[in-house]
Amino acid sequence: MDKNTVTGLTLIFLVVVVFSFLNQPSKKDLAAKQRYQDSIQMVQSRNAKNVAQAAAMAKNAPGQNAPALNAASPDSAKKIKNQQQTQQYGSFASDVNGSEKLITLENNLMKVVLSNKGGRIYSVTLKNFKTYDKKPLVLFQGYNNHFGLEFFADNRSIQTENLFFTPDQNVSSMSVNGPAIKTGREGKESYNKDFPGETKSITMHLNAGPDQYIEYKYTIKHNSYMIGFDVITNGMDKLMGGNSKLINFNWTAKIPRQEKMSSMGEDRYSTIHYRFADDKAEKLSESKSDSKSLRTQVQWIGFKQLFFSSVLIAEKNNMVSADIKTDKTDKDSLFLGRYSADIALPFEGKSHEVLPMKFYFGPNHYNTLKQYNLDLENEINLGWALVAPVNKYLVIPVFNWLRTFISSFGIIILLLTIFIRLIIAPFTYKSYLSQAKMRVLKPEIDEINKKIPADKTVERQQASMALYKKAGVNPMGGCLPILFQFPVLVALFYFFPTSIELRQQSFLWAPDLSTYDSICHLPFNIPFYGDHVSLFCLLMTVTTIISTKLNSDGSTAGSEQMPGMKTMMYLMPVMFLFILNSYSAGLSYYYFLSNLIGIAQMYVFRFFIDEDKIHRQMQENRKKPVKKSRFAKRLEEVAKQQQALQAKKR
Repeated sequence: MDKNTVTGLTLIFLVVVVFSFLNQPSKKDLAAKQRYQDSIQMVQSRNAKNVAQAAAMAKNAPGQNAPALNAASPDSAKKIKNQQQTQQYGSFASDVNGSEKLITLENNLMKVVLSNKGGRIYSVTLKNFKTYDKKPLVLFQGYNNHFGLEFFADNRSIQTENLFFTPDQNVSSMSVNGPAIKTGREGKESYNKDFPGETKSITMHLNAGPDQYIEYKYTIKHNSYMIGFDVITNGMDKLMGGNSKLINFNWTAKIPRQEKMSSMGEDRYSTIHYRFADDKAEKLSESKSDSKSLRTQVQWIGFKQLFFSSVLIAEKNNMVSADIKTDKTDKDSLFLGRYSADIALPFEGKSHEVLPMKFYFGPNHYNTLKQYNLDLENEINLGWALVAPVNKYLVIPVFNWLRTFISSFGIIILLLTIFIRLIIAPFTYKSYLSQAKMRVLKPEIDEINKKIPADKTVERQQASMALYKKAGVNPMGGCLPILFQFPVLVALFYFFPTSIELRQQSFLWAPDLSTYDSICHLPFNIPFYGDHVSLFCLLMTVTTIISTKLNSDGSTAGSEQMPGMKTMMYLMPVMFLFILNSYSAGLSYYYFLSNLIGIAQMYVFRFFIDEDKIHRQMQENRKKPVKKSRFAKRLEEVAKQQQALQAKKR
């Protein structure tokens, strides 16, 4: 083990020790946790004792009193039940009994159903969207989601989800109206400022005694995907005690599928996203079940699907901490999985407190999310740091601009492809020009290879480099322009599968450009390929092979020195056939168009580039004296050292 390895391992060990020391819980945290556990144990013991006493009384009652007890059994049973409820729920015992009633809040974009049981959001339906099988698009519904506060009052564990709230209005539905919305202006806050609509609120009240209550205030306005959610407490300081500094808010939802099942589709991009206060958005794993404890202030937590999100947002960073978790169900045809967030909200012990929050229920549309200045747009995976700016500042603006004039997304992608190919055309031209120079030198490279045996690779390389140097040719000249194109190519790889604009938009034989186009369903599954055949993916593969063939014609000695490279060039399109078969049809369509335009550009370049003229210029360059750079001298020294080592071995 060398010195560098020992040093590295020592540093890693020190980092782990310091990290463990800094992250160990404080005495205050341990004491709070112990009080919490002691309170739970006390409540559970008291409840068990009360139940045992009631059972003993019923069992040991004198025989002469039995007829009287039976005669009054309804009242006695009700009395015992009330006593048990009082023992269990304390001041909230009056909120235990009731019947569930639903209230619908509705604007032009969504329908939010509230339940008086738990005062919770029962379901959310987005009105302008449908599922892949044309059913109403419901973000979550009914008892597949859990929603409510959990805290200690009168030394009892209270869960508001099990209690019945009273709405302040005796209504079954509430609608907000406003001016007609132009296409493309749905959910735009700037449009609402110029053309405002109605705003209405409803409050769900949970009584705990005189001037003691909890309220949920929901506010909905016209043409907005946001719904206000204020948690209001009054007189709770008397019930919760001065030591209580937190109220837990539990939110769990079983997330339904909205898209066609695909390993490269909704399952690949769905998870929980979150953002710490004044920080960048982060996320749990998208490929597997995951969990994380967030031990600092959290601004928002979002249950994100491929194209839609349900996000809880704290207006003033009111989420003190949170435990978030995803349980993925990749093979379930109905649900993506169960997402949960156990959130700690602050309680300052005041007689009246308001915790302002809001929900976003809507599409993962970049400009719609970006308008809130909360970093919500980073829920959309636009690629890693190098390629994301290409999408944000080039692809998305051009794409949205084309949408204002053209309704066919197939035509929009065509024009976008032409635009991008024109931008990278100078780099493509330089790459082709470099290839033309290499083709001109190929006969001389072949002569060098004939004169120098294959086992003298260093001498071959030296002779080839000397020829390139004299002719004024950079052998890497064809690679560098391709590197400049790479971020654009990768950016589109991220853009198309996550673009909600392509969702359920048909073109030619593809009914939905946001998912794969299947022209043939196979009776079996091919590993890494799937059980279907995507025609756009096949066309992309064929044109890629043709383009590779045209580019490799007249290749130089590099391919002879590295014979495996040519095989790899033809193997790559086949690999992408397997990779992209289940990807967005819009992506395969773009690559297919890009290949066609690239092939056309190649023939245009061949027409305008005179290789004879290039050869004459090279001959002139060879007559000029060659100045060796420091780098070239260094390469020669290394080559000589390698030759000397080979000579010693012989």
